[in-house]
Amino acid sequence: MMSFDLWLAFVAASTVLLLIPGPTVLLVLSYALSKGRSVALASAAGVALGDLTAMTASLAGLGALVLASAALFSVLKWVGAGYLLWMGWTLLRSAPSSGMQAMARQSDITAHGVFGHAAAVTALNPKSIAFFIAFVPQFLRPDLPLVPQFAVLIATFVGLAALNALAYALLADRLRAWIGRPRVITGLTRTGGLTLMGMGLATAVLRRPV
Repeated sequence: MMSFDLWLAFVAASTVLLLIPGPTVLLVLSYALSKGRSVALASAAGVALGDLTAMTASLAGLGALVLASAALFSVLKWVGAGYLLWMGWTLLRSAPSSGMQAMARQSDITAHGVFGHAAAVTALNPKSIAFFIAFVPQFLRPDLPLVPQFAVLIATFVGLAALNALAYALLADRLRAWIGRPRVITGLTRTGGLTLMGMGLATAVLRRPV
């Protein structure tokens, strides 16, 4: 079984990485601002499913396959880049000019849709597989059975990711009165859209690890 000290090190490293705003956090904040805490749990659950999918696939061998196959890596890279660019452009165009009142009228947003979108954004990022392949082995003991270690690491990371997404969503909901000002929400939405597009471009130029 994994040592407690090694597990704490994994928790600390994962927490730092998760706190850094990325596509998932921006999406969670956007939904929290438009629909409030009613979709907070759906956002967190979607993030958990996305990370569970990416991490499990990586540790099950998909990561090694992608890293070994230039063609497969390229396909996944361009799909992920295109999706991030499309999301960023959509978010950029949706920036409201009249504050939260405009966002509140977006009645087509449902908890089910938020769940699926958050899961897709989290899992459909080609960096995730490469990241887990490079990151997780640092916390494995090769002299111990791997499956129990994989189970602990996956459960830990997915749990932390869900809590992180939920915390961001609830924080955004608490600050809606301030963030809901026209200038603030427009700036945040446009910044989020540009950031997502930037990450899409960064993904497009991502090189296959060797």
